[in-house]
Amino acid sequence: MNETDDDGPFSGPVRIPIEEHLDLHAFRPSEITDVVDAYLEAALEAGYREVRLIHGRGKGVQRARVQRLLADDPRVERFTDAPPGRGGWGATIVWLRTP
Repeated sequence: MNETDDDGPFSGPVRIPIEEHLDLHAFRPSEITDVVDAYLEAALEAGYREVRLIHGRGKGVQRARVQRLLADDPRVERFTDAPPGRGGWGATIVWLRTP
């Protein structure tokens, strides 16, 4: 293993296409703040007005963390738990402010 492999299998940043939803299951809890922040910025740049953050149901810890971030974010107009067909309380629908 060489020095560039210490951080994972990729030699540089991985570009992920921006979609109308982001599944947070793949990220460590310590990464959530930065991931959500970067995603909201990219979603706005891509022209999305409504996005869905999938945090899972579990005990509600990740949901609470995500919704605290959203409550303090000036880019967010409002947010709510997703309806049952879109994830229920395992996902949050976010409406972004238009720039």
